[in-house]
Amino acid sequence: MVLDVWFTEKHEDKQGISLKVSGILYSGQSKFQKIDVIETEAYGRVLLLDGLVMTTEKDEFFYHEMISHIPLLAHPNPERVLIIGGGDGGTIRETLKHPSVKKIELCEIDGDVIDVSKQYLPSIACKMDDPKVETHIKDAVEYIKDKKNCFDAVLIDSTDPLGPGVGLFTEEFYTNVQDSLRENGVMAAQTESPIACRKEFKLINKLLNGVFSVVKPYFAPVPTYPGSYWSWTFCSKVTQPEIYDENTAIEVEKSTKYYNREIHRAVFAVPNYVKNLITRSQTAK
Repeated sequence: MVLDVWFTEKHEDKQGISLKVSGILYSGQSKFQKIDVIETEAYGRVLLLDGLVMTTEKDEFFYHEMISHIPLLAHPNPERVLIIGGGDGGTIRETLKHPSVKKIELCEIDGDVIDVSKQYLPSIACKMDDPKVETHIKDAVEYIKDKKNCFDAVLIDSTDPLGPGVGLFTEEFYTNVQDSLRENGVMAAQTESPIACRKEFKLINKLLNGVFSVVKPYFAPVPTYPGSYWSWTFCSKVTQPEIYDENTAIEVEKSTKYYNREIHRAVFAVPNYVKNLITRSQTAK
């Protein structure tokens, strides 16, 4: 008998995504969340946290390239980078493509995510043990508090504002992130889908505008995420993301699947409906 098994992630009981499952590779409960790795026919191996898709072998490059290269190329010489979350290792892999980077600090609250990703997602976690990487199994909300003027870039590769990730979506946390940046420092954070997660997108945008001088959301497809259209937001004290290191970009795009210089120039174009969401978020009391 051939079993017809499907994984379905529901998005507010109105829509969702379904993937045909060919096997369950790992299932366990960490101190913080349920962790699963499933084999799917359409997207290869999929990492689930508390039943939600975090990354897949087939489409992870959209997410990891966008959260990494857009901010890092905007900085004139990023040497020290903090990655918050990112336990699957994809953001580390992309960050290491920048030759100026001397040190990456990974702050991940759940060490089990790192261990599982290394074992079952080697194409994504392949650079986790690079000598430039220093891993801290800690709560980033606490870790960032005493870091002042430390980092050239902070990349917030967090889960949704649920469970262990909820503290990463507050004005206090974003203020501490800003304080941790050097003068030309840049920050990028995943900021949810402006289609499927409008409430969260608007709230995060409002919080970031209350902390940073430069706040610019940008967008790309991620097929297995809610709405299949995702946002990240670039923030800084003074640095503008549209001006980037052309020579490094030329080298980076030789190994990327989505990012290139044309994408970089276009990615900050904001659709009208998103402009309206941003306007309403900034004027809401």
